[in-house]
Amino acid sequence: MADQYDLVVIGSGPGGYVCAIKAAQLGLKTAVIEKRATFGGTCLNIGCIPSKALLYASEVLSEADHKLKTLGIDVGTAKLNLPQMMAHKDETVKSNVEGVAFLFKKNKIDTFHGEGRILGAGEVEVTADDGAVQTVAAKNIVVATGSDVAGIPGVDIEFDEKIIVSSTGALELEKVPAHMVVVGGGVIGLELGSVWSRLGAKVTVIEYMDKILGGMDGDVSKQFQRMLSKQGLQMKLSSKVTGVESTDKGAKVTYEPVAGGDAVSIDADVVLVATGRRPYTDSLGLESIGVKLDRIGRVEVDGHFQTNIDGVYAIGDVIAGPMLAHKAEDEGMAVAEILAGQAGHVNYDVIPSVVYTAPEVASVGKTEEELKEAGIEYKAGKFPFSANGRARAMLATDGFVKVLADKKTDRVLGVHIVGHSAGDMIHEAAVLMEFGGSSEDLGRTCHAHPTLSEAVREAALATFAKPIHM
Repeated sequence: MADQYDLVVIGSGPGGYVCAIKAAQLGLKTAVIEKRATFGGTCLNIGCIPSKALLYASEVLSEADHKLKTLGIDVGTAKLNLPQMMAHKDETVKSNVEGVAFLFKKNKIDTFHGEGRILGAGEVEVTADDGAVQTVAAKNIVVATGSDVAGIPGVDIEFDEKIIVSSTGALELEKVPAHMVVVGGGVIGLELGSVWSRLGAKVTVIEYMDKILGGMDGDVSKQFQRMLSKQGLQMKLSSKVTGVESTDKGAKVTYEPVAGGDAVSIDADVVLVATGRRPYTDSLGLESIGVKLDRIGRVEVDGHFQTNIDGVYAIGDVIAGPMLAHKAEDEGMAVAEILAGQAGHVNYDVIPSVVYTAPEVASVGKTEEELKEAGIEYKAGKFPFSANGRARAMLATDGFVKVLADKKTDRVLGVHIVGHSAGDMIHEAAVLMEFGGSSEDLGRTCHAHPTLSEAVREAALATFAKPIHM
């Protein structure tokens, strides 16, 4: 057994690698265990990063077909070169995972490739692909193993990642399917469905709930659905999928109304099952050492991310909260600071969420539905991008900004944006909310003209006074 580490992190996704780097920066002797050949976890290898590469590339193709002529740019008919687009995606992934490896070396973090299993407090066994086994000693262990694809409850699905695919297979298709059925109208399903729709596929989305983006503000969901429908995506809401099976020509999906009714079957070339993710806690030895899990398999932790076993911590997708890379990163930094004797903390009320479609959807804080359910009196201000000068110049007038503030104190409780660059604009709202700012604080802050961000200011003005340009 090698010398004892101050910290061993199992998993090198956004939560794990950020935790390790922060710990090393704070002077802790740190090691990382990763079962993949490359670092970065699901996000960098088969999730956030490759999907954004395809989202951007497909959006450029769509704009070449639909916007450039209006802008006075004649380029002829844009043609898809799918192998080159996939090469761009792969190069993007390679650059990012190599960047994490570089940061580990820079911060003198030791790395072990293999599957980690906790033998007890302070001991982790690492089994390499070739079967070699070694034991790593650590004062503290952080479980940051992320999440895995979830199937459909009660439905037996065999993923071949060619016809019946998870998000992983949807990033590797060798040709554009004539018809793609997406099971699940959440973030992953809508992002990847948008990619293949823009590349030429007919896309049908089947969603159990009566709205897409179930956790988002209802106003946002309703308008966003109209936008996607206008782009050609077909929505089957309040529909329960009861079967997904391969056929000679592709696959068949069977669904029925949630409220009851006759079953319907539709054929597809590719079926993307995007019904969410489950925490990856298999093979870690957690139950054998007595770590408590909740009813859906998440690791239970206290306010300092420690499990019921001293010296064993957990962050990211394996614990409660939104399964978001940036949430995991914040938790990774916080637990590293706690282990170094500092006061690490995560404000779960100010974690932005973004859907990287075109247009984008972004949200931070409470929705109107959540405020109503909690009995909080609030006021709302909205401003459409159609009244924003920069948006008009960019042919990006779809969408709006909505600001929700406490009726008594004017403190901003939530901000929701549908529109071009929403994922970037949401952060001024996050900063404001982090410091307890009011809609008046935001509305009286000078914004550069002409910018899309002026729509955020105008929505704030609409909350405590009146907007200027509407």
